[in-house]
Amino acid sequence: MLVAESIQHKLTTNFAPSFLNIENDSHLHSSGRGSESHFKVTMVSDVFEGKRNVARHQAVYACLQSELDGGVHALALHLYTPTEWQERGEIIPNSMNCLGIGK
Repeated sequence: MLVAESIQHKLTTNFAPSFLNIENDSHLHSSGRGSESHFKVTMVSDVFEGKRNVARHQAVYACLQSELDGGVHALALHLYTPTEWQERGEIIPNSMNCLGIGK
């Protein structure tokens, strides 16, 4: 199973998101860590209601611990409640280039 597929399966199972977008941003980085090392996740879930950003991130990191231990070097998380997602216009944040790109 590809890493992105594993991430999607686990997040769907554990968070029942109303919106989930997973982007493999490995091509934006020159770390030499592989083609499945950098991901951006944008997820909307009722599970995040009443939780601060730190708690949301901790829950996702715990869910994806085996991927983080197995080669995922970077995981950009954009986690919203349905209301927050609607208020931001349902726009996925842009990806950032790694500071090491082009070196």
